[in-house]
Order: sequence, then structure tokens, then C-alpha cells
Amino acid sequence: MKVHTKETQSTMTPKKAIQFLKEGNERFQNNLKANRNLLQQVNETKDGQFPFATILSCIDSRVSAELVFDQGLGDIFSIRIAGNFVNEDILGSMEFACKLAGTKLIVVLGHTSCGAVKGACDHARLGNLTTLINKIEPAVEAVKEPKDESLRNSKNLDFVDAVAVKNVEIALENIKAQSPILKEMEEEGEIAIVGAMYDLSDGKVVFL
Repeated sequence: MKVHTKETQSTMTPKKAIQFLKEGNERFQNNLKANRNLLQQVNETKDGQFPFATILSCIDSRVSAELVFDQGLGDIFSIRIAGNFVNEDILGSMEFACKLAGTKLIVVLGHTSCGAVKGACDHARLGNLTTLINKIEPAVEAVKEPKDESLRNSKNLDFVDAVAVKNVEIALENIKAQSPILKEMEEEGEIAIVGAMYDLSDGKVVFL
């Protein structure tokens, strides 16, 4: 499979970008890979890059966006932080990726049994991790069920996963609220900003 060029990127649409990722995840689930020569892609991208999507995902070692979407060199911008939330630096990276580098899609990718989300559910406190956990805790408060406090912790995986979905939704809201550039691009149809969840048990990505 060839790398994306300026021409192929220019013909890409947000809808087509989502379809490319869905097809890549289907290959991943079926233990298939697109035929690509990575060393050849190194050579083909040495003078420039034309990715079609930007993916914000967790640092979890099991959730590499390039692998779960079966993408090669030069295909996607990959932003990773524990808990896949947004801050000023991540928004700046997204603005660069979309406004200057031409990607057509932003995906916020959460996942099941997320350790950072578990920490937020338990209100963990540890060094600099405390500040990170604080950024995810609004998602915990936003999930109203169950009301029983004894069930609102990391031992309840259904609750953890519900918080992970809400955390993705909050990240999407924050992108649009805190980046007028990206909000305008989405309103003009130049990009799409979507959420998705990756299931650690079977490798499937579900777009929200």
C-alpha cells in the first residue's frame, strides 16, 4: 500500500477518512494487514507527510492507533496521553494537524478498562498523576448511575466503561469549545470531530 500524497489527501473527505479507519480496524480484528513496505514508506515520506486523520488516544500499550486501525507511516497523526483528554498543547497539535497539515478527521479514542479512568473513579492521588486524574474526574461526576457509592469505583467495570465513554464525549465538547479554529473547520465541513471506543477484549472499535 502506497503512502498518502498531497493529491490523495486533497481528495479525502471526513466521511471517507472514517471509512478508511473502519476498514483498517476490520483488518486488524481479522488478523490481516494491508500489504505495505515500511522501509519503502520511510523513503516515500522523507520529504513530506500527508496524513488523513488525527487520533487522540490513551497511552495504554494495548491501544496503538496505528496498529488497531492498520495504518502505515505517514497515514495518521497520533496524539497519546493517559485518559485521552485534551489540553492547550493537544489542541494546538490538532490545529496544526488539521489547519496546516490537512487532515480531515479528528478521532478521540477511548478504551475499555482504562487505567487512567479507573484512577479517576477511585479519586487516586499520587504526585503529578493527581493533576492528570483531576482532568478525568468530571466524567466520573457526569455519570449518574449507579448512585450507590460502593459501586462507583474501579471494581465496577461497567461503571468504568461508562465513565470512559463520557470522558470521550467531554473531550469532544472541549475541542469544539476551546478551539474556534477546529469548530469552524467542522462547521464548514472541512473536518469531522468524532469519538470512538476500543474494546480490549476483541480489538473492535465502535464509533460513537
